[in-house]
Amino acid sequence: MKGLIMRSKDNKEKIMIFYIDSNNNVAQRIIRVIDINDESIIAFCFLRKKVRTFNHKNILSAGPVRKRVTA
Repeated sequence: MKGLIMRSKDNKEKIMIFYIDSNNNVAQRIIRVIDINDESIIAFCFLRKKVRTFNHKNILSAGPVRKRVTA
């Protein structure tokens, strides 16, 4: 997971994360990582259309965003 997050930052790639929000709900977001520090990730959230901070300890999983296939 850490490698995928680093690659998102280095290559400006979108990734999908599942995390526990402030209300203890599991949430899914598509993000582009801007910066990483010891405790959190600063990223652009495509749902909120804002730069957001995500705590490392609250991220459950991360994966690549699959591109849509069009006809």
